[in-house]
Amino acid sequence: MHVKFYTLGCKVNQYETDEMAQALTRAGFCVTENDKDAQVFVVNSCSVTAESDRKTRQTVRRLKRNFPDSTVVLTGCMPQAFPEKARALDAADVVLGNRTNGCLFEALQAFLQTRTRQFHVVAHRAGEPFCGGPIAHVTGRTRANLKIEDGCDRFCAYCIIPYARGRVRSKPVDVIREESETLARAGYRELVLVGINLSAYGKDTGESFADAVAAAASPDAVARVRLGSLEPDHLTDELLRRLAKIQKLCGQFHISLQSGCTRTLERMNRHYTADEYAALCTALRQRFPGCTLTTDMMVGFPGETEADFLESVAFAQRIGFEKIHVFPYSVRPGTRAASFPGQLGKAEKERRAAVLLETAKRLRDRFFASQVGKTVEVLCEQKARDGACFGYTANYTPVRFTGGAAKPGDLVSVRLDGVGADCCEGEAR
Repeated sequence: MHVKFYTLGCKVNQYETDEMAQALTRAGFCVTENDKDAQVFVVNSCSVTAESDRKTRQTVRRLKRNFPDSTVVLTGCMPQAFPEKARALDAADVVLGNRTNGCLFEALQAFLQTRTRQFHVVAHRAGEPFCGGPIAHVTGRTRANLKIEDGCDRFCAYCIIPYARGRVRSKPVDVIREESETLARAGYRELVLVGINLSAYGKDTGESFADAVAAAASPDAVARVRLGSLEPDHLTDELLRRLAKIQKLCGQFHISLQSGCTRTLERMNRHYTADEYAALCTALRQRFPGCTLTTDMMVGFPGETEADFLESVAFAQRIGFEKIHVFPYSVRPGTRAASFPGQLGKAEKERRAAVLLETAKRLRDRFFASQVGKTVEVLCEQKARDGACFGYTANYTPVRFTGGAAKPGDLVSVRLDGVGADCCEGEAR
């Protein structure tokens, strides 16, 4: 029987899709990328915004409409956060939450045998252990995501994720080391450590995030370890000191900001000030010379004045981020911010997003120009028909290069001699 996966959302969801695909493959299923070959569809949902929920419902209904004889499975964050809404989505034959997606094969088997709808969503509970994994292979990538943490205790005013993911849970260090070794044997040169609140790793177990990173970097065949999104207030001086000793750690840090205005950060229930965030950026650049700092920034949060917004833009310029993911605030039912006064209109939020995006583009262009003339090591990820290759440096500079005989997965020395379309360009040495 053939199964097609649809993965919506973050790298943690990508990892969990690989987990489910591995489990079904071991049970005799064949994973396909062709809708017409599939008898089973699995939609691994995101619920970070109301728009994410809409896309999930749309995908489930489209699959059942186009393939009425197929079995459609809905799993992931949407049913976990909103089980009754998932129950009402009758186009899904099997409904699981992210806590129960390890039961996918058994639920599928029960449905196929009885043709009775399966609904298995169980609430997260305090103190539950990390579950899932390890995986031995990822789908269609030269870098492998390695999930080491799940859950979040923060309850930011705009965010539904603690309800969808439960509290912080950490994968044991010895399991991380074993999984890293398995992925290294499978040929993956770069591992990307991911989690819902990645830098909260060890809060539940007393283990150190630095030990987890060192464990992932331990196999000789692993050339690079990259970190997913991090929360700034977890990154202590002692942790940075220890991380700086891990030579395989990539000098690229995605530090979630949300706003460069302390007043807005307080309303968001973030746990740092703009000045504390700036001090962290200074410390990172001192500890990791040549590193890049990337971030997420939200505009139009309820109560954000024009002065607050301009302060946030000025802060981005002050830090000089190498890349900024900009997004307008979206009302998320079920969160505190949904009922906050001072909600801004769509047009104003889009205007602010456009202003910040222009700032982000200028910073990005300046960064690319600063890289020209350097010789860098690039992990080749794609090769075009014209022979040109594309990949990323350790600090996550995108590079298009020619020359040599590189293939996906190779580490190549490249001399950067120009700037192209949202990337640097160069020649293999």
